[in-house]
This record gives sequence, C-alpha cells and structure tokens, in this order.
Amino acid sequence: MVAVIKTSSSIRGILNYNENKVEIGKAECISAVNYPLELGKLTFTSKLNRFLKLAELNTNAKRNSVHISLNFDPSENHSKEKLAEIADVYMEKLGFGRQPYLVYQHYDAGHPHCHIVTNNIQRDGKRIDLHLLGVRKSEPARKEIEEMFGLVKAEGRKQKEQFSLNPIDVGRVQYGKTESRKAINSVLNQVLLDYKYSSLPELNAVLNLYNVHADRGSEGSRVFKNNGLLYKILDQNSKPIGVPIKASEFYSRPTLKFLEEKFRVNETKKQYGKSHVKNAVRKAFFDERITTVKRLSERLENEAIHTVLRKSNEGKLYGITFIDFKTQTVVNGSSLGKEFSAKGIQESCAMNILALERKYQKSISTAPENFQNLELKEYVKENLADILLRGEKINDYVSKQFKQKKKRRLYNGI
Repeated sequence: MVAVIKTSSSIRGILNYNENKVEIGKAECISAVNYPLELGKLTFTSKLNRFLKLAELNTNAKRNSVHISLNFDPSENHSKEKLAEIADVYMEKLGFGRQPYLVYQHYDAGHPHCHIVTNNIQRDGKRIDLHLLGVRKSEPARKEIEEMFGLVKAEGRKQKEQFSLNPIDVGRVQYGKTESRKAINSVLNQVLLDYKYSSLPELNAVLNLYNVHADRGSEGSRVFKNNGLLYKILDQNSKPIGVPIKASEFYSRPTLKFLEEKFRVNETKKQYGKSHVKNAVRKAFFDERITTVKRLSERLENEAIHTVLRKSNEGKLYGITFIDFKTQTVVNGSSLGKEFSAKGIQESCAMNILALERKYQKSISTAPENFQNLELKEYVKENLADILLRGEKINDYVSKQFKQKKKRRLYNGI
C-alpha cells in the first residue's frame, strides 16, 4: 500500500473533486465517519458544513484540510467493506480517528485506490499537527496495516501519487455544454489545487496540456472590463471549440479573484521548484551535445520537466515556460534569470555549438591522411552533434566512412 498525503486551505475544492468523480461515475462514497447522519442521508452541503463548522473554531490555521489517497497493488481486489476498514485503522493510527472524514473508492486508474477527505481542526479548536505527518505517523501505520491485512508491501517500490489526469476527449464534449463543464471541472479540481503557478500564462501552460484554457477575453471586451474569466476547451490544434463557460458557473468558483490569491500564495511556495528547474537546465548544458532547444527539451523530459515554447507567427522563439512534474511547479524561464530565458537558452546552445566547432577543428588536425574529401569534412561538421550522441569518436567515424566509400568504389569498379 502507498499512502499519499496532501494538505490544503480549501476543503470545498477537495470535496468537490471527489464528488465530481461520483457524479460522472468514476468514484463512490463508501463511508462517512463521525457524521450525525447515515451516509445515504448526507447531501453535498451537509458533508461540507461538517468540515466548515470545525474550521471556524480556529481561523488562524492556514492549512486546515487533508486529502489522502491509499493506493494498492493492481493484483489486489478489495471489497468496499475492506477498504472502509483499512481507512478506519489508518485514520486511527494517524491521529484522526475522532475527526469527521469521508472515504471515496475511485475507479479512474489502473490500480485499486481510495481517497479520504478530512480536516485537522478538533472540537476544542486545537489543530492536529500536520508537520512531517507522512514520516512521523503515516509510514509506520502503512507498514502495520500491510501486515494486519496481508497487503502487497510497498517497501522498495516507487512511492508516488497514482492520480491519473488525462487530456479532455474533445470529441465527446464539444457538442454539449453540460459535458464540457464536467470535463473542465475535472481538470481544474486537480490542477488548481496541486500545481504552483503565479500568473495566468503559467496556469495555462499546464491547463493547455489537458485541452483547457483560461481566458480573460480581449482588453475591450465586457469580460475583461468586469474582471471576468472564461474556461474553454481546446482542440488538437489548440483552437477553442464549443461554448466557453464562465468561472462563476463552476461550483468551486475558480474566478480571477480566486486565482489572483493563488498567484500570491504560490509565489512563496515555488522556491524549491525553481531551484530544481535551474539545476536541471544547468546540468543539461554540461553536455556539449545540447546544441538546440529541441535537444534540451528532450533531455529535460528525462527529469520530468516539460518545456512549453512560445513562438511568433514567423517561428521565432520569444518565451519558454518550464513545468516541473516532480515538484508540480510552473515557472517562466525569464523569472529564473537571464540564462534561463528564451534568449539565454539559445545563447547556451550557441556556446555548445562553438565548443563542438573547436573539437571538430582539433579532430581534423589529427585525422588520418586519407581524410581529404571536402564533402566528407562538411558532412562531419554539420552532423557533429549526432555523431557524438551515438558515442563515436570523430577519427573512428572518419575511418569508418572512408572504408565504406572505398568499398563502394571497388564494387562499382567490378
């Protein structure tokens, strides 16, 4: 079993995420603990109000919501009753046994898993300490529960969150506003809560990966003047399709005002993510074979960093944004410093090209005497980076090419 714990200041957003999954048939609420009513009699409002009333007892707590996922091996097939029992034992060992919490079984991934929604404000107004909760209590609880219930052990396995978020299927939703709202809402509920972005372009860099775009409208439009915000679905060519939906029409109300507050809060949370991106880019350029932005992007993909390139209509690169999936941080290259801007990245590529040129000239001076063919020289020069990527030495490459040419000549002379 793998347990993933996330904290938040928005219990409404977390609850809405899980309830939306229930609405579209991708999840089911299987347990409601420490609620005054039975599960079947609970509405969305009654579920939410139970948490909100506790949160009101301690308004100083900035993070008062907890979202936990318990993930099991694909070979395991647990009943609802067993999942609810596992969740109860886990929450008791975590110190949340007396808190109200909801357990949802999800069906949207290739492995069995459930989500638990709760908060950390107790009836006396005191908060349950969330600092290092995973290390202090979750890990020991996980190991005990694996033994207690005979679960597949997660020790030595890659422990990471198993949420899967796929791009919207534009073919299914482009004809109906209701389906569009559900599809967009599913993406927003995860991206808005999980990622650290500090501007609308940075947020759109992530949303666009899932065929969603947040749009303020043109400067002269009524939407822009009224500080409104529209969410649109994009097709395969990144063009808007279907009917735009106002932010105010979503239950979680992801309005511009809401986002501006997220921008402010996220800016202080991005420092570790920024450092991770900087180190990854600098490390990539230690390799002189990184001579193009495309090669850099491919290298960064190995570090779980996606690059979004912004180009003019003429194809000129003018901006670059990095999406770090490990730290869930979105950052504009220019905000990291000049060397990480589009211009700085291109200059670093040019420096590597010059370094390869020098290696080429040095290699030519020590090449075999038979390496006199100007055409072959130019070919090696133009494809130097590709030759090095294959791990070949230039002299060996030249000798091989010369032998192949010699053989072809002999063959042609027969």
